[in-house]
Amino acid sequence: MTENKQQLSNEVDIRRKKIEDLIEMGEIPFKDKFDRTCTIAEAREKVGERVKVAGRIIFKRVMGKFGFIQIRDINAKIQVSVGRNELDEQAYDFYKKMIDIADFVGVEGEVYLTQTGEVTVKAEKITLLSKTLRPLPEKFHGLNDTETIYRQRYLDLISNENSRKVFLTRSKIVSFLRRYLEDNGFIEVETPILQTSVSGASAKPFFTHHNALDIDCNLRIATETWLKQCICAGFDRVFELGKDFRNEGMDPSHLQEFTQVEWYASYWNFEDNIKFFRGLIKQLLEECLGTTKITYQGQEIEFDSEWPRINYVERMRELLGFDFLAETDVDEFKKKVVESGLYGYGELEECRTVRTLIDYIYKRQIRAGIVNPTIIYNYPAELIPLARRNDADSRIIDVFQVVAGGAELVKAYSELVDPIVQRKLLEKQLEEKALGDEETMDVDEDFLLSMEHGMPPISGLGFGIDRFVQFIFDLPNIRDTVLFPQMK
Repeated sequence: MTENKQQLSNEVDIRRKKIEDLIEMGEIPFKDKFDRTCTIAEAREKVGERVKVAGRIIFKRVMGKFGFIQIRDINAKIQVSVGRNELDEQAYDFYKKMIDIADFVGVEGEVYLTQTGEVTVKAEKITLLSKTLRPLPEKFHGLNDTETIYRQRYLDLISNENSRKVFLTRSKIVSFLRRYLEDNGFIEVETPILQTSVSGASAKPFFTHHNALDIDCNLRIATETWLKQCICAGFDRVFELGKDFRNEGMDPSHLQEFTQVEWYASYWNFEDNIKFFRGLIKQLLEECLGTTKITYQGQEIEFDSEWPRINYVERMRELLGFDFLAETDVDEFKKKVVESGLYGYGELEECRTVRTLIDYIYKRQIRAGIVNPTIIYNYPAELIPLARRNDADSRIIDVFQVVAGGAELVKAYSELVDPIVQRKLLEKQLEEKALGDEETMDVDEDFLLSMEHGMPPISGLGFGIDRFVQFIFDLPNIRDTVLFPQMK
């Protein structure tokens, strides 16, 4: 056993013995409640008033007959002065010997300012509310071990101010999105996570088995096809905020289980969604961050400005030097890309379809160089089989994305509501699956049946919460935005 483990073991034994001693003394080491009069943050605003507050001890210093502790909750911390002038000898002795760092306590007393201006509660009574078996990690104020941070997020939140800020802001963002959408006439619904068709996006799914029905199922990769069925049912504006699952590789910007909001509006096209999203993101940043300007990878990015536009198809034509929309054979397409000098065959080996080849080039040649918020529009129809084809050129779809700092923040489009065209496109996905593309959709007969019953013009949008939080806080890993990320 290492020295640190031995030290921890000894500390646990000491605290366990204290719990036994408390019980013998007639004390309850784990109280059932505490009637606090305010939170710690509220107590900091009540100088001159008497309060009852509670929290976890994160610091303790005893200097003879006087000392200080600090208690905190997720939002704030406050200093507590503890001395023999306020506590009798028995109570002070109990505090010194039986109460430790990491314990939860209730404190009753008057709030005052010390000579250095520190807001402090003068403890007239301290109640042990919950005795902890384990101490906080040594030097927990500087906790930076990644394994510990992800596996024991509670220790990270106790010790790291920035982590608390990230997760409190994330909660504000989720709350804001629901409120903003509802204020604009959207209704929140819930759709199945267990599904029998892979649909809604191009991604590799997770599979499972439903024992009671004896059928294979997949976890949803998007809520799109279900929300469109709600539009068919008569919901003019509908949204869902929840979990999606994609069984893809792990890297600093992708999660296999992630949170996304999708919304769909009847009678809108993608231009309406551009206007709506711009208004939403500006107000979201103002309300949740207090500014529309963020710093990402050393660059200042301002969202309260004009967002330039890039025509995806035209920019790709300029890059490649030929009309790539005319290409239907992936091998011939690769040959022309290699001849253009853009990439070698080895770099394109994993691109097995025209769709994946186009996306590969776009992400590296167009998206990567974008810093300020930019609207990318007019996408190749090969990329998204659920999007509406452009009236002037059916090889183009009415799609836009907002890209900033090289990251895709949101994707939206005018929806395809023609059931005949939709069936043909989904059947083509099966052909691509046969070529080895694992990120294709199934022919979702339930969805197609709803389309055949008629849908109005629709525009929908998908917005990933995790990646957005990673972006606005310039976090190195998307796991830093998730309270309890999946670990091996």
